[in-house]
Amino acid sequence: MAMAATDGTFLVPQTQGTVLCCLCGVAMAPNPANMCVSCLRSQVDITEGLQKHVTVLYCPECERYLQPPRCWIKAGLESRELLTFCIKRLKNLNRVRLVDAGFVWTEPHSKRLKVKLKIQKEVMHGAILEQSYTVEFVVQDHMCEACSRAAANPDQWVAAVQLRQKVDHKRTFFFLEQLILKHAAAALAINIKQMHEGIDFFFSSRSHALKFVDFVSSVVPVKSRNDKQLVSHDTKNNSYNYKFTFSVEICPVCKDDLVCLPQKVAAGLGNIGPLVLCTRVSNTLMLLDTQTLRSAFVDASQYWRVPYRALISSRQLVEYVVLDIEIDSPAESSSQKYVLAHAQVVRSSDFGKNDTMFNVRTHLGHLLRPGDYALGYDLYGANTNDLELEKYRGLVLPEVVLVKKSYEEKRQKRRGKARPWKLKSLEMDVDESTGGKEESKRAVEYERFMEELEEDPEMRSKIALFKNPVAVAASSIAGEDEDGELPQVPLEELLGDLTLEEDENGEEDEEEDMEE
Repeated sequence: MAMAATDGTFLVPQTQGTVLCCLCGVAMAPNPANMCVSCLRSQVDITEGLQKHVTVLYCPECERYLQPPRCWIKAGLESRELLTFCIKRLKNLNRVRLVDAGFVWTEPHSKRLKVKLKIQKEVMHGAILEQSYTVEFVVQDHMCEACSRAAANPDQWVAAVQLRQKVDHKRTFFFLEQLILKHAAAALAINIKQMHEGIDFFFSSRSHALKFVDFVSSVVPVKSRNDKQLVSHDTKNNSYNYKFTFSVEICPVCKDDLVCLPQKVAAGLGNIGPLVLCTRVSNTLMLLDTQTLRSAFVDASQYWRVPYRALISSRQLVEYVVLDIEIDSPAESSSQKYVLAHAQVVRSSDFGKNDTMFNVRTHLGHLLRPGDYALGYDLYGANTNDLELEKYRGLVLPEVVLVKKSYEEKRQKRRGKARPWKLKSLEMDVDESTGGKEESKRAVEYERFMEELEEDPEMRSKIALFKNPVAVAASSIAGEDEDGELPQVPLEELLGDLTLEEDENGEEDEEEDMEE
């Protein structure tokens, strides 16, 4: 007996009584069944009627599991999603109480998934028995409908998206290709084909094509229409199979194009222009009046309501030499990005041959200095045939519209040398109807696009640039430009390209070890 420290009373220690098991006679704590745990498990199996072996279907192409009746879900090995999928496949599991579940490790290539379950169930006069058992899931390879169609005929598609732009260059498609790669917008495409005026994307589902069209419309101004064609019809179950085609036309106005706005459009934009320069293309067009620095944004709906084309495109740019430049007063140069200035320029082709000089007003006062080269449109000698321009009576056109600074002379020293950065490209099938001229033309336009990326940080920030491991060090290339004026891509903007050479070598070594 022990004395309580509080009130001095005596407390009798209590001991739990034991009873004998009705089967084996072992002393045990009393329970409603009057049987020990060993005898209770020998008499009652709470896993009876529960599945111990289950077969699941797995598509090796898209790495998804079949959730009956027709739903395919993606789950990694020993993931929470796969554990939930396996437990849901078990029948009669609601008869017991699930306490715990977890995977038992198996070889990844064994096609077996083992799940250990701990369950509880009330047996014999209210006694609760807990038991653990293992369920084996046999993984059988079975291709899903989409993968089987693609494997049977890779060209078999349900929906096609035809991207087109009616211009004589591919610069817009080069930029759009990089946006698609960065956002993985064409990851679900089963085939991509390069055509004469654009690119065709083929999808196995109409919803995938609609998602891609929505992405394109969010990055460039487009208009689209869709059609469908009946492929087959089953009269017994009244089912139809269609092929869907989405025709997407990109706005023909590109960056650095000179545009003559229609009178109705110019009035709606606050009487801007009417000669404006397109300085940026996203889901809207940014139009700049180079004479006043007034700008306006035009979205896709506004443009396609009253469409117009470029008066002069960037292919007709002429190189000029800046002889003198004078900045306007700060009050007139109200824009933060551009500075108004008066410049005296002469065509590079006329330099030293004649005395033809032009006094122009330009928005590049922050970039140009005497002796620099600039690219612009020669309206003095151009033969413009535009109906909208003829409607403006008494309009005095400027002799020259400067567009951007030229670094061609400095780039001549770097021709043929690899850049310290590179771009990825989509895997596309090239249309055989395009000959060798198209390939050489594409190479020249792609080089111009790379130079434009070096000059425009805002455009560069929207895409992903990767380090070029085979190129010379960036510091040595930058050292070739003594003036430091040649635009370069900073190293901090470059991403490391993912290579799997080490992993592949490791796998090969593992295979060799297994063979030994």
